[in-house]
Amino acid sequence: MITVNGEPMEHTEGMTVADVLQRRRYIFRMLVVQVNGQLVRRDAYKTTEVPDGADVQVIHMISGG
Repeated sequence: MITVNGEPMEHTEGMTVADVLQRRRYIFRMLVVQVNGQLVRRDAYKTTEVPDGADVQVIHMISGG
């Protein structure tokens, strides 16, 4: 089990950041993702594994004036 933005989510072996985003349907382009407090670069979403028990934070970046 992992936690995504404070909510539990089932973990699967080999799960990546990209898998988490797809399962939660986070499609907004401007995202910041942290796994256990470590920032994950966008180009590493498909290769960064999310370990069982991880705390994942996904933040939508919004700009405006």
